[in-house]
Amino acid sequence: MSDFEIVSLLVSPLRRYEGRPADGPAAYSGIEEVDSAEVRAHKGLVGDRYFGTRFTFASVTFIGEEAILELEGTLGGGPFDPLLARRNIVTRGLDVDALARTEFTIDAGHGPIGFRSMTPANPCAQMNAAFAPGAQAALRGHGGIRSEPLASGLIRVGPATITGIAPIPPEELRRRVQAAPMT
Repeated sequence: MSDFEIVSLLVSPLRRYEGRPADGPAAYSGIEEVDSAEVRAHKGLVGDRYFGTRFTFASVTFIGEEAILELEGTLGGGPFDPLLARRNIVTRGLDVDALARTEFTIDAGHGPIGFRSMTPANPCAQMNAAFAPGAQAALRGHGGIRSEPLASGLIRVGPATITGIAPIPPEELRRRVQAAPMT
């Protein structure tokens, strides 16, 4: 068991980065940063743009705040808001990128929720517009993970624990990646 902190949650009904990076994010006047979110097994975060889509394997994304702090140092700018990365869950004190291709369980004080991470969340060119030129390259290998919730529950900002980290067997990983929908 390992302790860490969930520092922010993003639940957005809208895909705000589409088109060319120079266009910037689409305007949205609603609330995206929340204190808690309902997680539904194999669907994602209730109210989020990826909830219930065919991309269940990528319906919940994570990034470590440390990756954004490193980005500030690399690019010599900031402070950067980690939510600009558009990941659902921002953590502190957890090696998020090491969780790619694993199953793990998180408990944020309301019961355990299992997740399966099939792939890293590779940064896109939008990161250059969101943070600063060079952000996409600087975040390679540190852009977080995409995951599928395996159980339902409540996740909340604050202290959390992670347990049961287990690598996905290569044959299972191969089978699931081949079955994943193509964009």
